[in-house]
Amino acid sequence: MPSSPSSAHWLSLVGSIWLQTINGPNADFPVYSSQLKDLKHISQVQLNFLAFASDAGKLFGWFSGVAALYLPLWLVAFVGAAFGLVGYGVQYLFLDSAGLQYWHLFLLTSLAGNGICWINTVCYLLCIRNFGSSSRVAVSLAASYLGLSAKVYTSLADSIPGLADSKAKAYLLLNAVVPMLVTVVVAPSLRVVDLTTGGSTDAAFLVMFAITLATGACAVVGSIGSTSNGLSSREHMVSLGVLLATPILIPLALRIRESLNKIRETKRENRIHDLGTDAIDAIERVVAIDIADVESKEGDDSAAEKPREEVGGLRLLRKLDFWLYFFSYMFSGTLGLVFLNNLGQIAESRRLAQTSTLVSLSSSFGFFGRLLPSFLDYYSAKSGYSISRTGSMASLMAPMAGAFFLLLKPSDLFLYLSTAVIGTCTGAITSVAVSATRELFGTENFGVNHNVVVTNIPVGSLCFGYFAAYLYQRGARGSHRCIGAACYQQTFVAWGAACAVGTLLCAALYARSRSFAGRLPPAPAPGGAVVRTSSCLARLANLVCRW
Repeated sequence: MPSSPSSAHWLSLVGSIWLQTINGPNADFPVYSSQLKDLKHISQVQLNFLAFASDAGKLFGWFSGVAALYLPLWLVAFVGAAFGLVGYGVQYLFLDSAGLQYWHLFLLTSLAGNGICWINTVCYLLCIRNFGSSSRVAVSLAASYLGLSAKVYTSLADSIPGLADSKAKAYLLLNAVVPMLVTVVVAPSLRVVDLTTGGSTDAAFLVMFAITLATGACAVVGSIGSTSNGLSSREHMVSLGVLLATPILIPLALRIRESLNKIRETKRENRIHDLGTDAIDAIERVVAIDIADVESKEGDDSAAEKPREEVGGLRLLRKLDFWLYFFSYMFSGTLGLVFLNNLGQIAESRRLAQTSTLVSLSSSFGFFGRLLPSFLDYYSAKSGYSISRTGSMASLMAPMAGAFFLLLKPSDLFLYLSTAVIGTCTGAITSVAVSATRELFGTENFGVNHNVVVTNIPVGSLCFGYFAAYLYQRGARGSHRCIGAACYQQTFVAWGAACAVGTLLCAALYARSRSFAGRLPPAPAPGGAVVRTSSCLARLANLVCRW
């Protein structure tokens, strides 16, 4: 019987899901950025640098990958939560004080942004190490919940009494406290567990997909409801909280099944304890031989699934594939994140009062975008094929480029539609990129490699964000604000063109690396070792019954 995830593995996945749900505190920045701009009397360019500061923390994200090699994963998660607690907590305490200067805000925001990398590293490594051949599906499932972060924080801010008085302080408080509280709750589950021989967990994945879809639907309905004022914020937060807690039922159900299996196994052993020693030895020899054949076959299959080579350290920077991957990611996923960081100012320039609604909409569709790869991985694996991650990324960049050009239309309808498309594609690209790093460069140095890859985020955030802020400030003509669709018109043209270039780069990367994703190793033949082992076990069962 093949190795499969147990209740302990699923408990670690649930812990990763909960961590990912709250690990995007920087995603709510557009909601309170305008108020922060007024409170600290800063320009649009300075505000953009604060958005960049959160991404700048990722320049040192590779420290978390190194730490994960030597420290227990729960401790790595606590370090990340502590960085966020200090970074956002100090801002909350001294926001109204003149002593908290702009450079303080920059450094504190960078520290909090670095903390996000530490928690992400823990979640990705847990999914990769605990789910074996199903790790792609597990990673995509966990990463999809990161898309809900902005929705969760905006719902909490709207539903908790007293937090709505000052948007900036409310969100800074939530960003500081919530990740630490969740980390304390899930810390016992953040451990690597060896795979066990047990029943299939396909049903568990299907149930998890159903729960995840229901959670995403609830988030979208809440975003639409807030627009029409037809849904209470508190009622929506309660329903969303219940759905987020529901995945814990899966490891509980698996634990009950494991306990029942142990009881049945104990009874079976009690019934055969008087069997003749020679008969038992003969059966054990046959089963051992056949199981060895199975393990040998599985070892060959695992070797076949490995990438072309394991790449790490400075060798990574000498690879052409790395630079194609780096810039295609920067011109797509990172560009989408820059757009989302500027949503507050874009909405303000178009005189939209409900910025939080637009942010919630992007968060909800980003969630579905992050979830899409897990569906494709699950069903493609069932059919015996593996989808190329680089090919998936290229196919997602094309509609994203079109959405930027669609934003040239001044209608609010096109703004909401483009936000949904960009949110979906950005979420899907960032989720696919986790597996793409493994596909291109192997798993041995994944923790460091992926954090090196995501250094494109601060680089792109600085370049694209500063460009947008400069054009915005020029359009304001000396005023504090720029009003009108023209404020971001040139920016959208440049962003759309950059995304089109990213599509071409990723297509070239796919052409170079498509051999990594082909036909999966074939299943054992009907007359192979698995069947022979099953026959031996069946004969043993018949012997026990006759006895």
